[in-house]
Amino acid sequence: MSELLKKIDARTKLAGTNKLEILLFSLGQDQRTGRKEVFGINVFKVREVMRTPEITSAPEMPSSVEGMVSLRGTLVPVIDLAKYAGIVTANRPEIMIVTEYNGHTQGFLVESVDTILRLDWSSMRMPPDMITNRMAGLVTAVTELENNTLVMMMDVEKVLAETSLTDDSHLFINVEPIKEDRMIFFADDSVVARKQIERTLDVMNIKYAAAINGLRAWEELQRMAQQAEMAGAKLKDILHLVLTDVEMPEMDGYMLTKMIKSDPRFQGIPVLMHSSLSGVSNQKLGESVGVDAYVSKFEPQKLSMKLREMLNIPKN
Repeated sequence: MSELLKKIDARTKLAGTNKLEILLFSLGQDQRTGRKEVFGINVFKVREVMRTPEITSAPEMPSSVEGMVSLRGTLVPVIDLAKYAGIVTANRPEIMIVTEYNGHTQGFLVESVDTILRLDWSSMRMPPDMITNRMAGLVTAVTELENNTLVMMMDVEKVLAETSLTDDSHLFINVEPIKEDRMIFFADDSVVARKQIERTLDVMNIKYAAAINGLRAWEELQRMAQQAEMAGAKLKDILHLVLTDVEMPEMDGYMLTKMIKSDPRFQGIPVLMHSSLSGVSNQKLGESVGVDAYVSKFEPQKLSMKLREMLNIPKN
């Protein structure tokens, strides 16, 4: 396990290369199907990997929330991913992956961890609709390894949103509409994140278009640029900001930003990076490819304030 941590610590300098490193893990053999699927999580989100410690149960929580543990004085919620995904296994999970992003720490129980692989986001494909529907959007991307094994990337943001049981209405209290006419484009592969972004923009009365990953966003942005050229208009007068996630199949947010910033047609259009990868190092990576600003995910008030600032909208 120490070797895994060494590799996790050596995870920098990937910005703008459209590459990522994922930690492979298994949730065990599903007794109903006899299959043992392989899942992945971006190592940027992994703080440590450890044997499952003693867990203190918590009342009135979803069945997949096992309870909490104390890690160096911090209480951390623990989620059994097999239970959450509806995978029936015979054994108790032996490994806990401690993840940290968006300022929160949580533990995910898994059967085993395998290795860390460096991949290209272009090899990560959107899952078929059948898989997306069956797993309710839990799988955001799929890639095939050399041994023909399929690896599924989990939308851990969705897991946390559905196991926290918190009403997020209070997050929008200070989000106010604007009077000015503004248009933004956003890209995010997470169903949960897209819904919250849309809710924020609807409350702010901002027009928007969206894509489910960086590649589709780039294709749509190019079409918008071509249409502006044909109309003899400047794109910056039509599109006022691009909001992008970092982790996305086919093309990540770093590469999308790099493409935008290298194309003169997008001059004057700021790029706001919106991600649950909340570490300073990740913000620096964004700056290295030309990101104009950074805001953490799942904080609509902060997002609205940053949008007002970057769109030059004064406070009401």
